[in-house]
Amino acid sequence: MQKWDKQTMKDFSLIQKIRNKIKVSKSSSLYISDKSKIVGCYIYIKGQNNKLTIDDNTTLRNTKIEIIGNNCEIFIGKECMIGDNSYLSAKEETKLIIKDGCGFSRNIKIMTSDGHPIYKNNIRINPAKDIMIEDKVWIADNVTVLKGVKIGQGSVIGINSTVTKDIPANCIAAGNPSKVINTDILWQD
Repeated sequence: MQKWDKQTMKDFSLIQKIRNKIKVSKSSSLYISDKSKIVGCYIYIKGQNNKLTIDDNTTLRNTKIEIIGNNCEIFIGKECMIGDNSYLSAKEETKLIIKDGCGFSRNIKIMTSDGHPIYKNNIRINPAKDIMIEDKVWIADNVTVLKGVKIGQGSVIGINSTVTKDIPANCIAAGNPSKVINTDILWQD
């Protein structure tokens, strides 16, 4: 991951300000490459020491990104495409890493946290966990990726799936919960 200088609202073009709603706390950092395109996005970063990076030649359309808490990070690599009505969330000191060349269709939800704590005998039973999506992963419509998951390079997640466990590289996974249904695959965009 590349280190970028923190951007402020004055660093964004008038077009970016008009096409998107961006709110970032003063102690957090934001970098959106000027080679990337974000349209109709809502970006909300609240807390301290949070980071959002959108690397070169990436496109986001009507995507909601939320980083809430402290020490959280969302990184979106080079040449990714994230489709309409997608939702990316990092909370509770977690990282959501999307590496290069990924393609996400519409209505994708990726969340590092359940959004609320659940306790049993005064012990929390649902802590937040990092998510890693390796290079060149394709995610079809209406997929949910839950906390603690790693999706291996070159894999495909089928429509309407819920990913609750790791998916190896170069596999097709589908279902609710998702299961590997094919291996040794290669997809092209």
